[in-house]
Parts: sequence; structure tokens; C-alpha cells
Amino acid sequence: MDYPMARRPGFDPPAEFAALREESPVCPVSLRHGQQAHLVTRYDDVRAVLRDHGRFSSDPSRPGFPQLRPVVDRKASPGSFLVIDPPEHTRYRRLLTGEFTVRRMNALRPEVERITRERLSALRSGPRPADLVTGFALPVPSDVICLLLGVPVSDQEFFSTRSRAHLDRTLSAEQVQTALDELHAYLEDLIRARRASPRDDLISRLVREPGLTDEEALGMTVLLLVGGHETTANSIALSVLVLQRDRAQWEALVARPGLVDNAVEELLRYLSPVHQGVVRAVAGEATVGGTVLGEGEGVIASLFAANRDPAAFPEPDRLDLRRNARSHLAFGTGVHQCVGHLLARWEMRIALRLLVTDLPTLRVAVPFEDVAFKFDAPIYGLRSLPVIW
Repeated sequence: MDYPMARRPGFDPPAEFAALREESPVCPVSLRHGQQAHLVTRYDDVRAVLRDHGRFSSDPSRPGFPQLRPVVDRKASPGSFLVIDPPEHTRYRRLLTGEFTVRRMNALRPEVERITRERLSALRSGPRPADLVTGFALPVPSDVICLLLGVPVSDQEFFSTRSRAHLDRTLSAEQVQTALDELHAYLEDLIRARRASPRDDLISRLVREPGLTDEEALGMTVLLLVGGHETTANSIALSVLVLQRDRAQWEALVARPGLVDNAVEELLRYLSPVHQGVVRAVAGEATVGGTVLGEGEGVIASLFAANRDPAAFPEPDRLDLRRNARSHLAFGTGVHQCVGHLLARWEMRIALRLLVTDLPTLRVAVPFEDVAFKFDAPIYGLRSLPVIW
């Protein structure tokens, strides 16, 4: 079986996932570079893999590490804590823990609300139909992460285009590398500027850390910048579309905006934007779902399949805004759980609450069949979403 599997327009995972969970929960698959790996689809098994950082490695230099990207990664860049193991991962992660606490996120909330209101006001005052993706869903988290890092908001378009290129599977390896080179060059200049003249921002605090090199600060910043807005932007746009697809769902939130916080968790479970899964190399013999895996084999833990596992979520293919879905794996779990998950949740809650209260008559302006889904990237979303009100 080839992986990734083709998806149809809409919100459901590939149909094969349901059969695999029942018949072959740890299934051999063939990847784009001729590699072989094992696809894990059950909730409990995915959770176990992601929490066992001793036997399942995030290091791309390990034998068997699955390569899903067009560009083959063989070695983690300094500071790229997403693709390294403890204890190096622990060192980097510890530098960020204090930046994303509940207390810090609560303090940031007024700024997130201000940014969201300003972007919604700009959307409302512009032409109609308006593109919810470029006019709201993308700039809100982009503005927020720029604020957090200390990147001038005036450079938001530059960062958005470069980070999207980094994750765009329709581009050639050369185009992706050019986008990354431009992003790195800008951030290298910004890091040097913050070393010389610190401000009250995350980059300034990073470069004050003893022993942290500019190269490491760059790797950490790139991860935060790209991860800090791409997933949230896609989640906001997808959430609006799925709520509009079943208008009763949208009307339920319009009638009771207090349901938004709970609805966000169910939307994250149902949509699972990181749809291609999380990859690991087996670092020591392990048994998953009754299958013995040997050192040097590759594993793909499917967050999407896990979040639609009926053993974890009854009637998983039904969007239920009242469901208790907080145990979903949309942000991963274990030591590599998304460091900014609290911020992402706040951004989604604030964005959806403002939309249902300030634009209750919002409607998608094109037939569902004409909506352009973005399935060719590890984080799926929409290329555009024309809306009217």
C-alpha cells in the first residue's frame, strides 16, 4: 500500500483507515522515496508510540526514519527541536516552556483579541466576497506569532509566503530551498540585531540564554514561526467551512457562543490538520498493536486515524460540538506535543467566537465542490474560502 493515500475533497480521512484499524492496525506501507514503513492507525497505539521516546526516535539521521517530504532530511538543523531526541530536545524545550504557560497565554490574550478584532474589521470593510483565508484565518495567527517573536508585523506577508512554501508539496525542491534561504537570511539579521539591542520579545530572551548559538536560535525561531501560524490558520478556515457545510452547526454557535471553547476541541479532533501523521524511527525493539518492530524500521503514527478511532470517540465521523474531545491527538502527545498548543487554542476560540457574534450571517460564497482544498502538504487546509455576509 502506498502512503500518503489520496484524499477526496471534504473533511474525512482516507477510507482505508477504518479497514486498517480493524484488520491491520500496524500496516506496511511504501513511501515516495522507495522506503518501507509501518502505518499505525489505532488511538491507543498512536498514543503509545508518541509517548515512548526511548524506543521511537524523532532523529531523521536514524536508519529507517520515514521520509514524507520531497526534500530528504538526513540531519536535524541546530535548534530544530521537533526532530531531535532527549536530552538535546529537553534542553531546547526547557528554554520555551516558560513562554507558553497558561499564565503567559492569559497575559497575551488581550493582544490576541485586539489583533483578531482588527483583522475582522479589515475583512468587513473590504470587498465582497472576501477571502477568509488571506483576509482573516492566515493573518491572525501570523500577526500573533510575529508579536510573540518580535518580528515586525510589516513583514507578515514575507513570512507567510516563505513558510507556506516550506510546506507546499506542489513546489520543487529548489523552490522550497530558496524560500527557506530567504527566511533564514532575514532571521539571522534579526537575531544579530536582538543580541545587540534586546527587546521584550521571545527572540531577545532566547539569545540571552548562556551557550545558545545564533544557529540554534535560528532553528528554534523557524520552527516557532512556521508552526506558530500555519496549523492555526488552516484550522480556523477549515472550522468555518465545516460549520457552514452543516449550517445547523454554525447556527448552534451563533445562538450559544459559550459553546465555542468545547467546539474547538471537537473541531480539532474531527479535522486533524496534521493529516499525514508523525514519523518515527524504531530505536529499540518494540511491540505495537501486536506487531513486533525491530530497530531501524520506520513508523508513521496517524493522528487523523487515531482521532477517528471509534474505540476512543464513539461515532467518530460525526461532528458533535458538545462532545468531550479534549483527549484528541491533534497536537500530538508526549515530549514532542506542540509547544504552542495553548496559544493555538486561544487563537481558534477567539477567532470563532468573534465570527459567530460579529458576523452571524456569514456564508460561503461558492459551492462546496468549488472550494480548493490543500491536501498536498503535511498540514492540510484551504487555498481560499470566499465568503459573504
